[in-house]
Amino acid sequence: MSFRLSLMIGLTGLMVAAACGGGQQAPVTPQPNLDSIRRADSIAQAERDRRAAEERARQEREAQQARERLESQRRSDSLAAAEAAMARLRESMTTRIHFDFDQSSIRAGDAAMLDAKIAILRANPSLRIAVVGHADERGSDEYNLALGNRRALAARAYMVQRGIAADRISTSSRGEEQPLVMGSNEDAWAQNRRAEFTITAGGERLAAPGM
Repeated sequence: MSFRLSLMIGLTGLMVAAACGGGQQAPVTPQPNLDSIRRADSIAQAERDRRAAEERARQEREAQQARERLESQRRSDSLAAAEAAMARLRESMTTRIHFDFDQSSIRAGDAAMLDAKIAILRANPSLRIAVVGHADERGSDEYNLALGNRRALAARAYMVQRGIAADRISTSSRGEEQPLVMGSNEDAWAQNRRAEFTITAGGERLAAPGM
């Protein structure tokens, strides 16, 4: 092979090599896919919506629980108030009255207590009571038994004269047999000269006067 032919072959090879090397392309950077972006945004939004719905549901549950607690407290307070009012009415009905020595007349201060009982009896037509008269230890058993009876009848007569049916009030006497306070002195005697009141029927639910 002549020198000239060799040179031509060599040049041709260089040209081919240069052409091949020059044809390489730079790495292509992947372009964002619009559909993928939209799907990702949709998933993220759905997650935000789910969390927001859970938060709203949680807040609503807590608000409902708070309302239920408040209503329960209101019912409890109302029941407690009603029971307290009932206890006051029963206490008023069972408050004792007292008498002077060897007397069965109603004293002025005790008349106010009987007036309170009368108001409750008027407000509760089914209410029935019993009045038991007592005496202190002075005097015979027979005399004190009769004195206790007169005291019970005096309390009953006071209420009957003011419109309470007589058959709603029963009476009895214990005389000196059941002293409230033990002792042989004026303080003990004053407390033992009394009439006691008990509810015998219709006292389960009492209406306050004026209702």
